[in-house]
Amino acid sequence: MTGQLVWLVTGCSSGLGEAFVRAILSKGDKVIATARASKGISGTDRLANLKEAGAAVLELDVTAPQAELNEIAKEAWTIYGRIDVLVNNAGYIQGGTLEEISEEILTNVLRANALGPLNLTRAILPFMRARRSGTLLFVGSVSVYYSSLGASCYIGSKSLLDGLVPNLALEAAAFGLRTSILTFGHFRTDILGPGNVQYELPNPVPEYAELRKQVEETCNAGTTQFPGDPKKACELVVDAVRGEGRCAGKELPLRLPIGSETFGIMRSNCQERLKACDEWEGIMSDTNWE
Repeated sequence: MTGQLVWLVTGCSSGLGEAFVRAILSKGDKVIATARASKGISGTDRLANLKEAGAAVLELDVTAPQAELNEIAKEAWTIYGRIDVLVNNAGYIQGGTLEEISEEILTNVLRANALGPLNLTRAILPFMRARRSGTLLFVGSVSVYYSSLGASCYIGSKSLLDGLVPNLALEAAAFGLRTSILTFGHFRTDILGPGNVQYELPNPVPEYAELRKQVEETCNAGTTQFPGDPKKACELVVDAVRGEGRCAGKELPLRLPIGSETFGIMRSNCQERLKACDEWEGIMSDTNWE
């Protein structure tokens, strides 16, 4: 994509969202930064530093009903007259074993991390389809390629995106739209910071006490040991979308691996699946009608 682009990014009050906005602005593009209201502070007030940096700001909660998101999409579109790139970034982590959480908690995480982004995309799509131009980005996670104690909600929500978005990509491509799942590895953001990880467990099981302790200790350790620099990552993603810099001449893939350790994790997962195919094909493929 060439020329000055207009981006809409969700979940910009901190972390990857904020890094995305700053990377976009550094490339000379325009960006609409969004955040939900929190603790009595409006979404726009939470984004004051990004407004100062040159971003347009808008309050947006991805868990809002579809009708509300449709109206917000209209408002966002009118700010610059178009949106070229949608970055579905907003989300959070809920810790806890699957047995100890409730259906309501799981549904809330799915709504924030997967269903909400898909609803917002649904609200933006009519505008992009009419122009037959646009890029739809979903912040995914390398965690969908491995299992982790107490992370069922988060990994499950990202896995839902990983399963649904490829179908959306196929449908959107008919109108000239690009779609990509940004498969981030482990980056030093505040996603595991105090107050950012939820631990509400309505069905505590004594037998899981030690496991819960391990999960909380891991989260409390934060991301300081993670290798990834979110600033570098977001700058590279912007280049990948624009087809510039080291990404010049490369087609944006359906799943874009991001992070030094992400490639090894994805390859290991793929190799494990191939091994199962090789071992079981001669037996389990014998299923056709005689």
